[in-house]
Amino acid sequence: MNNDLNQDPDRVRKRVRKRARDQVRDRDLVVGLDAGGTRTRAVLASAVDGRVFGQGVSGPGNALTVPVPLLTEHLAEAVARAVPEPDRARVVAVAGGFAGAAETAPDEPGRLNALAALTAALRRLGIAADSVGVSSDIEAAFASAPGAPADGLALVAGTGAVAMRISDRRCAVTVGGDGWLLGDDGGGFWIGRSAVRAALRMADGRGGPTTLADAVGRALGVPIEALPYAEDRLFGGVAGLGGPDGLGGEGGLGGAGGRDGAGSPSGAGGRDGLGSPSGAGGRDGVGSPSGAGGPDGLGTPSDAGSRDGVGSPRSASGPNHAAGPVSADASASSSASPSSASASASVGAPGVFGTARERLPAEPEWSPARRAAYRMHLLPAVMAEPPIHLARLAPLVAEAARHQDAVAQAILDEAADHLLEPVRALAPRKGERIVATGGLLGPEGPLTALLSERLKALGLTLDWVADGCGGAVALARLGHGGSPPSSRTT
Repeated sequence: MNNDLNQDPDRVRKRVRKRARDQVRDRDLVVGLDAGGTRTRAVLASAVDGRVFGQGVSGPGNALTVPVPLLTEHLAEAVARAVPEPDRARVVAVAGGFAGAAETAPDEPGRLNALAALTAALRRLGIAADSVGVSSDIEAAFASAPGAPADGLALVAGTGAVAMRISDRRCAVTVGGDGWLLGDDGGGFWIGRSAVRAALRMADGRGGPTTLADAVGRALGVPIEALPYAEDRLFGGVAGLGGPDGLGGEGGLGGAGGRDGAGSPSGAGGRDGLGSPSGAGGRDGVGSPSGAGGPDGLGTPSDAGSRDGVGSPRSASGPNHAAGPVSADASASSSASPSSASASASVGAPGVFGTARERLPAEPEWSPARRAAYRMHLLPAVMAEPPIHLARLAPLVAEAARHQDAVAQAILDEAADHLLEPVRALAPRKGERIVATGGLLGPEGPLTALLSERLKALGLTLDWVADGCGGAVALARLGHGGSPPSSRTT
């Protein structure tokens, strides 16, 4: 009979002690946080295999722009929602990726703020973790890629744009992320500003016809009578643009018109749209020194799942979306599909785009008086808001390009060229890993296929991740001595 009773007593005791240790270890939990300019998300997971047991969401978590007392409140609220009170004593490690935080120096303000707020929040909740770590949101996003990589390149394309070389899971070199005023070329703000410029150039005769003039005017509240193609709408001459107010209602441009459409915080912009504030903002207070945060940036995860909501809600399916390589071919085919929405869902069809657009004249009957009225209304509307809010117009460019608007397509081509520049500056090695985040580079992001084609020539491919929560969990497990996800067992 081969059982514990007839085996060596010492071996039995060792086996029992090991089982007891394993049982205790199996009960260990870790918490990962992704704290950005729009919201803070906390995830409770197993320290052994990373299985997720709970999630919680709270307010903004940018470590530079959110005051420490308020940051503490938001962290405590997110963690409390993710970790039931009976399980808080089991939390052995916590790691957070914060917009506005970096380890460029021991006394870096954002890092100190994040660490102080996180420590206070955990103390308030009675969580006495053995390991508490703080990193930038980009470092956490990089670690979210399959296998929790330690080295490679990270590229963020949200409201702004920044690239980093990650070494041993820390930022070694940063290129870009200088904010909307000085840089961030190719990001959401740059694209949105380009849309307004194209509209103004069409209005004063310097540029050719583009549906962007109509879409931008609608988004910024320009009166319908001043818009191009207004006569067609006012007299019911264009299919899909009817409705009592000439805007097409549900069948027209959808939410793209007025202050609640793509041009307002509740449409393509705002908390869940392109204006979702915590993207690659830069060093100007809009974002973090790492260029990935800020109250007016784009980067933290929207409820649609991407870090910033630049892409369509379908392009960012949240915590259940598998991170992995994004191929140019797959992206191109999906964006060409009639059912895909490479811009925000609030930019609806048919409206100016789709079936109605095919019936609009290439050169609208846009009189000099109406052109002047358009500029008179558009310019004050732009100047009345913070410049960074132009980023919310980027989905309009993506949608126009999807419908073969040549001006919009040229804007996206130039944006992809700009995003390639910081990658080149990091002197990438052929086959080196590039982890991308931000809605512009999601599975259906408007720049994914364009940039992938350019990177292919350098022997590089993109791995896209929705946010940094998975990476924060991986960093917490590593801080506790656990195995990274590449060796995860189920």
